[in-house]
Amino acid sequence: MSSSYTDQEKKLLLKIARDSIQYTLEGKLLNIQDNYTIPDHLFDYGATFVTLTKFGELRGCIGALEPSMPLVEDVRVHAIAAATQDYRFNPLVLDELPDIQIEISVIKPIGQINFASPDDLLQKINPYEDGIIIEDGRHRATFLPQVWEKIPNKEQFLSSLCLKLGATPDLWRSEKINVYRYGVEKLIE
Repeated sequence: MSSSYTDQEKKLLLKIARDSIQYTLEGKLLNIQDNYTIPDHLFDYGATFVTLTKFGELRGCIGALEPSMPLVEDVRVHAIAAATQDYRFNPLVLDELPDIQIEISVIKPIGQINFASPDDLLQKINPYEDGIIIEDGRHRATFLPQVWEKIPNKEQFLSSLCLKLGATPDLWRSEKINVYRYGVEKLIE
């Protein structure tokens, strides 16, 4: 699969993410358009998740599945949010920043998985490739494709995603829920 972005554009998006976090932790605001030369297509609307790790362990991850702003702004907003607003962690402090690795997942189009039974659903899921969304009424949860690295078993993956949703782990087996898939383009420092 070919990349949508050049190596230079990937480095630029990662730099914007890192600089946005640093400026925020220093109490300053980064004006993207004044500080970088940005190709026009990076102003197209896009959706991202920004994941922060420290020594290989998750330190923050926040994003959106649907585009609501230009890609460069989405990266800036979600980088800051991953560093300061992920409820699972204390906000990042400036001294931690050198130990943080940034990964940006640019969300590709989302498609619904139509399935007749739990076994049919299992057959239609592609581990390590599909990000999965489970939707039950007004509630939904997602795992990025990278989560397959930690949960490679399809049943455990879906059960863990149900728990993330706040449901019982067997919800995917017992009820008709909506399930969607998407891919990502990963940009890693």
